[in-house]
Amino acid sequence: MRLTPDYPPVWLAGSMAAMWGLSRLAPWPAWEGAAALWAGRALILAALLVMIWAALEFRRARTTIVPHEAPSALVTSGPFRFSRNPIYAADAAILLGWGLSLGALLPFAVVPVFVWVIGARFIRGEEARLRAAFPEAFAAWAARTRRWL
Repeated sequence: MRLTPDYPPVWLAGSMAAMWGLSRLAPWPAWEGAAALWAGRALILAALLVMIWAALEFRRARTTIVPHEAPSALVTSGPFRFSRNPIYAADAAILLGWGLSLGALLPFAVVPVFVWVIGARFIRGEEARLRAAFPEAFAAWAARTRRWL
């Protein structure tokens, strides 16, 4: 693992902090009450469960989960049947749940920025490494499985 802060969890934490800051800067509530808070928490919990499921699939395949490392296997089982990037999709879901929990509209502007950054900084490189290591298998998987959902 390279010693760098350029990892998706760091981007996720930074995005969550930015969302919190925006909710304090512009606290115009689009909604109030416990329903949004609990819906946000439920979405975060569901996203964490998807992350764990995906991590277990990486472990079962004995390949790296680290974005900057070369994969030793192409994982297409578990949540990877539905998304080529279920962990990143779960990150975005965590941000959506966090936004619901904050109760303000402006923080949601961070979510598309996060999705763009993850695509540019991680997904493109990961898919290039997978395409190079497993050309036929990756092409077949990419043809039947969407990048996000």
